[in-house]
Amino acid sequence: MNANLLAISVGNTRTKIGTFVAGKLVATRALENKHPGTFLQQIEEAHAPLDDLEDVGIVLASVNAPVTERVIADITKALGSKVFRVEQDLPIPVGRQLDPEALVGEDRLVNAAAAYDTLKQACVIIDAGTALVVDFVDGAGTFHGGAIAPGAQMMLDALHRGTAQLPDVKFSVPAEPVGHNTTQAMLAGVYHGMRGMVRELVEQYAQVAGAYPMVIATGGNAEELFKDFDIVERLVPDLTLLGLAVTWNYAIKDQDDIDSDNTGRSGLDDDDSDDDDDDDD
Repeated sequence: MNANLLAISVGNTRTKIGTFVAGKLVATRALENKHPGTFLQQIEEAHAPLDDLEDVGIVLASVNAPVTERVIADITKALGSKVFRVEQDLPIPVGRQLDPEALVGEDRLVNAAAAYDTLKQACVIIDAGTALVVDFVDGAGTFHGGAIAPGAQMMLDALHRGTAQLPDVKFSVPAEPVGHNTTQAMLAGVYHGMRGMVRELVEQYAQVAGAYPMVIATGGNAEELFKDFDIVERLVPDLTLLGLAVTWNYAIKDQDDIDSDNTGRSGLDDDDSDDDDDDDD
């Protein structure tokens, strides 16, 4: 599908915006949620390549409700366009095998949709951001869930807050495995601990799958943690944005299939009722 799309992923720490023109991701930008002052300008700039195009969509996934409200307000102010929310307005095209009461982050499902749409095989998706998420998708494209742990910076922050003497440290790759000072020891513990945890989880998931799944990584810390990690086969920084495009494309395709049999306006229009069917209230 050659969709023209503004894709927005609102995370716990950052909001990512992707501009798709004719189905190709042509630009991305990441905004810090704690600095909302430039959101309006950034949204306008991200949308600029789409200004003169037809059939432009705006689709959003979020794990951060307060920031989402602000983003949608800025989009409405800047563009006057409807924002389609995944799961609320658009179903994420991925199967699920989860507990009935499970509430799964939209980003995890969108990542799974993107990964399976491309790979068409069992895979493990590592999302290394505020939290470290390691999810499993089987060979039929069914999302099974996975494991959630603190992300790298969250681990370091917890060490600082929970002790009397450990310093406040910003995450980076340690200089060597053995830390010869406190800061390097903390970095080594977090870095190698996270890699070891991921390796153990992938091996456990392989037993569930009956074969070794492909492993891909995304998220703000993915490159630092996994760019040279032997079990990670692909680094896909924009996986969530790509998953939003997959979700939009499936929605368009489903609507095209409906419209081929039923004459009428798209079900993605803002108002899905005909004038003759207006309520009398």
